[in-house]
Amino acid sequence: MTASRDLAARFEGYADWRRRLSAGISSLHEWLQQQDLADAQVEIKVQQLLERLQQDKLVVAFVAEFSRGKSELINAIFFADFGQRLLPSSAGRTTMCPTELLYDPSRPPSIRLLPIETRLKDASVSEFKDYADEWVSFPLDLGAADRMAEALARVSQVKRVPVALARKYGLYSDRDDDILAALERGDEGSVDIPAWRHAIINFPHPLLQQGLVILDTPGLNAIGTEPELTLSLLPSAHAILFLLAADAGVTKTDLDVWNGHLAGEDASTRATRLVVLNKIDGLWDDLKEEVEINAEIDRQVEQSASMLGIPPTQVFAVSAQKALLAKVNGDDALLARSRLPVLEHSLSRKLIPAKRDFVGAATQGEVRAMTGSIRSILDSRTGSIVEQLAELTALRGKNQDVVVHMMARVQEEKEVFEKGLARYTALRNVFTQHTNDLFDVIGLSALRQNAARTRTRIEESPFTKGVREAMGEFFARLRADFDQAGRQAAEIHDLMRAMYTRFAHEHALETFVPPQFSVLKYLKEIERMERAYNTHFNTLWNMVSKAKYPLMKQFFESIASRSKHIYKVANRDVEAWLKAVMSPLETQVREHHIQLRRRLDSIRRIHRASDELETRIVELEQSREALETQRQGLRRQVAAVDLIIEAPEGLPLAANG
Repeated sequence: MTASRDLAARFEGYADWRRRLSAGISSLHEWLQQQDLADAQVEIKVQQLLERLQQDKLVVAFVAEFSRGKSELINAIFFADFGQRLLPSSAGRTTMCPTELLYDPSRPPSIRLLPIETRLKDASVSEFKDYADEWVSFPLDLGAADRMAEALARVSQVKRVPVALARKYGLYSDRDDDILAALERGDEGSVDIPAWRHAIINFPHPLLQQGLVILDTPGLNAIGTEPELTLSLLPSAHAILFLLAADAGVTKTDLDVWNGHLAGEDASTRATRLVVLNKIDGLWDDLKEEVEINAEIDRQVEQSASMLGIPPTQVFAVSAQKALLAKVNGDDALLARSRLPVLEHSLSRKLIPAKRDFVGAATQGEVRAMTGSIRSILDSRTGSIVEQLAELTALRGKNQDVVVHMMARVQEEKEVFEKGLARYTALRNVFTQHTNDLFDVIGLSALRQNAARTRTRIEESPFTKGVREAMGEFFARLRADFDQAGRQAAEIHDLMRAMYTRFAHEHALETFVPPQFSVLKYLKEIERMERAYNTHFNTLWNMVSKAKYPLMKQFFESIASRSKHIYKVANRDVEAWLKAVMSPLETQVREHHIQLRRRLDSIRRIHRASDELETRIVELEQSREALETQRQGLRRQVAAVDLIIEAPEGLPLAANG
């Protein structure tokens, strides 16, 4: 199988695995419903699991300075089957705005473009995605590759605007070579800027249909002027391909992009950054032996890896242009010489399995947590039945006085338990108050107030010191909110742990230890965001000091938007955690109450008719057997899901043929 087909087949295999995993969870859910074991919490958890699997995406970002061949590499890897260039690729800048390639079945094939004029509005690109009227949409004619390529070429459109307007957009810099060239030509009153701020290409390519999302970035200029790339899009990518030009090696601007945006601090992040040394065909020389050419390419790989601080195995030398030509013409020899198959093999054999392992582990953890609570219910019911059997078996051959005495004892237990329900109700009130306090701390209203204060201070601060102080206090407030949330979550945890311990002690039940809630991941995200801000502040301030204040404003709005996302995720996670903390206690209370009532009813029946004793013992034995059957059935259902998750990676049958 060729490397290109292998990549497509592995991606198809991953999509097939996700579908089988969804089917396995649906089967588990159906079984739980049939067994009357699916309460509201289970329904919510299953729905979340299935939605997550259905919406799962694999994001691969292509990053480089302009003229490194990003669009050509995307064409060569993913879209050579169209027989021509799908994305525009030529000398100079082609992709002028960040471009996402994906498939959304709810929309027709199209290219949606966000006008550059939206930079004057206080909103991020992610916020604009919710408002269709802000975008300009063009249909894609899937039956005509020429017309489709013509529509996609819009991502390279520019427009000439007055310098003053370019300043307002935050797109004017006296360090931009293109702008300087325009000014040198005598056109001092206007400059060329991108016509669009962001593009979303939606069409049903097989890989995109299976969840692949490709992000094409337009170089350092856009990374600096569209902060959302730095703060959100690039950090959320599962893999980043960073392109260099073989004839230039690692330039200063390449190094700036790598160190400022891509290098990463932990090993797992660095491992997902692949470097592509493109345009090696420029080193092909008919006067040199192939061995000499390959040695020169290998030296370039070693030097690039050394300068970027990564192993040479993460640097791939290719010729995207020759690879595309080879695929279109069916030239296997040229394709092998382009070295693209080596990169494709790495993508298919590293990226996709790593993504599958991550999704599988997360899904397995949630299934275990969900079924663990169900197993606790079954254990509680079994324990109650065993206790009743012991009581009733002891009554064999006893007189009615013993039955009356036992009935009185169970009645007393029931009354004591019901009195204890008053404490449970009081606990619920305290729990609700703590919950409200926690949501107040990380509520969106608190964030909005913090952002409004910071926005005002930035607008009123013409100097570096004032902006630094305002941003410093903004991040300090974010950290303080989550530190306080962590303390309040710990209080809730301690309160519930004490209640579980007391409840278990008073009613001879198994002690449940409620899960803890950690705010570390939110603090880490805030830390990453603050680090990105500090990294870019000096560059941004240079731009602001040259009448590029709108860029600073855009950067803050992107930070505020990202912060809003963090708060929303935290609220969702807290809500799920609170249910996980309280639901087991509610279940224990309900189950214990039901079992006490059943014990009392059973003894009353025996008291009224002596022949009821053996009948009731038989019923309880059958109930115990039924519970054991349920326990075994649950074990089989979970094992079936585990089998799907842990199965060796396989390729679809069609790909193997």
